[in-house]
Amino acid sequence: MSDLQIAAAYAIFAGSYLVFAIGKFPGLKIDRPGAAIIGAVLMVSVRVISPAVALGAVDFATIVLLFSMMVIVANLRLAGFFDWITDRLAAHLDPAHVLPTVIFTAGVLSAFFVNDIVCLVMAPFVIAVTRRMQLRPVPYLLALATGSNIGSVATITGNPQNMLIGSFSRIPYRDFLAHLGPVAVAGLFIDWAVIYLFTRRHLPSANRAAIAPAIAEQLELPAGSGEYRLAFRHPSIEARKVVKPVAVTVVVIAGFLVGIPPAIVAAIGAAVLLITRTRDPRQVYDEIDWGLLVFFVGLFIIVRGAETSGLVGELLGAFHFLNLHRTAAFNVGVVVLSNLVSNVPAVMLLKSLVSQFSNQHSASLTLAMASTLAGNLTITGSVANIIVVESAHQEGGEAAHISFREYARVGVPITVLTVSLGAAWLWWIA
Repeated sequence: MSDLQIAAAYAIFAGSYLVFAIGKFPGLKIDRPGAAIIGAVLMVSVRVISPAVALGAVDFATIVLLFSMMVIVANLRLAGFFDWITDRLAAHLDPAHVLPTVIFTAGVLSAFFVNDIVCLVMAPFVIAVTRRMQLRPVPYLLALATGSNIGSVATITGNPQNMLIGSFSRIPYRDFLAHLGPVAVAGLFIDWAVIYLFTRRHLPSANRAAIAPAIAEQLELPAGSGEYRLAFRHPSIEARKVVKPVAVTVVVIAGFLVGIPPAIVAAIGAAVLLITRTRDPRQVYDEIDWGLLVFFVGLFIIVRGAETSGLVGELLGAFHFLNLHRTAAFNVGVVVLSNLVSNVPAVMLLKSLVSQFSNQHSASLTLAMASTLAGNLTITGSVANIIVVESAHQEGGEAAHISFREYARVGVPITVLTVSLGAAWLWWIA
């Protein structure tokens, strides 16, 4: 490879990761998926890698798993499954119980479904509940974002970076859950404690016995009632529409747990759900995050080009200088890099470092844990956070606005505590 090609590879990599870090290219309307595709095309065009090598760089197991889970979740959402869950929860909520309910519901759902989708579904629910209970929505929106990030650490299917790590590490689904599931559970309790501590003046007391007459009338309750049964307006779901996607989802999760390769069992589940006489497939396709799939494909090729040009090797040398081959430093490095360039590009870059650890199994789990929990540090730390913030602005207006400082006030301690807990747990069981 000529010096010009190496320089081009370095420039392509730097430009791509700049967009990944700030969200767009300065002066141009190029987003992260666009930057990934442009970078991939340039890597091939300047002959840093050949088209055949570029094709081989794409980890199709990760792409298939991500796409298949999107299809499964899309069918559940279109059938009204998530609406049904939130309605059942809302029908029995007391104001004092809303915070833990949001945290643990988001955490459990995010453990098995992509956390971004969970936030997209639950954000309007949280805003509706807090509005009708006359509660300040911000603490509960913070709970949704942070709880979904923490819950997603438990399994390979919790978030996109875990899918990637599960693919290259070959860690079985059940093994992944056994190691990181306890971190997720303990992390949700930490999340609850921190948010309660920092926002308790905005939370209702357990003994609050009355609601405003206007809200009581809207909910068809007598004024002064201590009951909070929220009547949501979306229609009741039809059982026949829910049975098939729920049954397929249960079988797919069971397949994960018994050891069938996740990409295979998820693809079979998605294929079964696409066999239908009633649902227009375009409805399902409209639910797919095609931009994320494109982003993954381009990123695989960009990183392979960086590896071929020697750039990744030089970066790994710098990581050794920073002692990132030590577990504690590695955790800090993953958290910092995940917040600089987003967790998926960070994982794509750092996965080469995992092979240099004596215990690659533990290093892979550490990478999954730290890159996921790092998402709680700032608003831009994860896509789930951004989804919650944007939904809050659209649905809740100024009352639901979450500032960068307000988020960081709870995000920083949650991240420090949960990453420290996760590191200690993995060190203890390694």
